[in-house]
Amino acid sequence: MKKAVKKKTGAQAWHYDVIVSPIITEKSTAASEQNKVLFNVRLDADKPSIKAAVETLFNVKVKKVNTLVREGKTRRFRNVEGKLSDTKKAIITLAEGQSVDISAGVK
Repeated sequence: MKKAVKKKTGAQAWHYDVIVSPIITEKSTAASEQNKVLFNVRLDADKPSIKAAVETLFNVKVKKVNTLVREGKTRRFRNVEGKLSDTKKAIITLAEGQSVDISAGVK
């Protein structure tokens, strides 16, 4: 039985765990004109790990990382109260001339 050959890309497994999904809204599209990209990230991710993940996965140079935590809202459905989960967003400012094509996906 043959062993599977792993392709070495430099990306480690935790890089894929840090970034949850891209944010594609009107605001994020407008921010892309200023070399900014928005991602949903894990709640326990810190700025250096977010920067390392984006630089490794997308092969770009990150200039700055801003983060914000949005607390989950309380919702009611048929007199039962629930709470949406908290989310963390990262606003990544890329260096001049760099760009990320979110529609292509992560390789």
